[in-house]
Amino acid sequence: MKASTFVYPWDVNGDPEAADRIAALGVEQVTLAAAYHSTRALTPRHPRHRIVTAEHAAVLYPAGDRWEGRELRPYPAGDWAPGDAYGEAAKALASAGLEVHTWVVLAHSSRLGAEHPDTSVVNAYGDRYPWAPCIAQPATRAYLVDLATEAAVRPGARGTELESLGWYGLQHLHAHDKTGGVGLGDAGHYLMALCFCPTCREGYDEQGLDADELAASVRDCLEPLWRGAPDGGGWAGVEGLLGEATAAATRAWRDATARTLQETAVRAVREAAPDGFQVLLHADPVTYHVGANAGVDPEHILSVADGVVVPCAGGTGLLTPFVEQGREGAVIAANLPVVAGMGGSPDTLGADLAEARDRGATEVRLYHAGLASDADLEAVRSALAGR
Repeated sequence: MKASTFVYPWDVNGDPEAADRIAALGVEQVTLAAAYHSTRALTPRHPRHRIVTAEHAAVLYPAGDRWEGRELRPYPAGDWAPGDAYGEAAKALASAGLEVHTWVVLAHSSRLGAEHPDTSVVNAYGDRYPWAPCIAQPATRAYLVDLATEAAVRPGARGTELESLGWYGLQHLHAHDKTGGVGLGDAGHYLMALCFCPTCREGYDEQGLDADELAASVRDCLEPLWRGAPDGGGWAGVEGLLGEATAAATRAWRDATARTLQETAVRAVREAAPDGFQVLLHADPVTYHVGANAGVDPEHILSVADGVVVPCAGGTGLLTPFVEQGREGAVIAANLPVVAGMGGSPDTLGADLAEARDRGATEVRLYHAGLASDADLEAVRSALAGR
């Protein structure tokens, strides 16, 4: 089972031992950030720093000429990843014998929403989500497709993993996040993710819904949840709140919007990439789910991309819908967290690898070599040696 670990350029650049240390874990590949959202990250072994603060979403290489004159364009990184930080790290990692794939975060940028508020998802109350670009808007879609293409196909990269290539919603690890006081549940989060920007309002109209009436209905449905009532759970909970026909119409608009964006972005990446370039999506097998792992239809996405990276922090059950498609040659990568301080379980990695393999996973992704402690990394080394 091929293994790759996630890495940031600042984990490698300026640390002459980093690339060899990562290779010594026993991984064959690294998934190296080329475009990433804002973050505050630990670097527990770096000789020059221990904390890196990436102040906003940015590309970690010099952006190309395609962005000249365009209103929506990627932001350059600041001093946390100067110059061609991605390229410098990729060269060091490749020299250590590691296959390098790009890690590209797309529909997730608080700075984009702050500077261009009209691009953001707007909920039924009129609140904007600056971290969540609305993927239905034509200009935003064009921006995301070009960003996917440029950031994915970096010199020497053998493939890419596209994160957040779909809808984003309320769930967001924002600075000092204070949104967990009411347990909205699956259905409540879906309702809070419904967008009412002008483009989405037109989309609902195409599905036979009046956007004003829909927004009012969403607010009415959410009112009991704010008071602490259970939401009924899953898609049945959404149908119970909105009604089956209305729920289906909202999902038809959103599913089609995400699917066509995914098709367009993957096609653009492939057209720009060399032969044999691998394109994977970070994905959740439930189409109405939102966030970094885009909700997808497993059959559809495996006909579009070369495979998926599937979140397995809560177990390996989400692998099954992808495996059941039985598409020969598809990559089904289990994403396992190995940073104990962030809820990962490096000490059970051996058993988790075996479980993922038994579920049908073909590869594994480990989150995250740069953030892990020495003890975490030793556990990873041991588990990978026993594969």
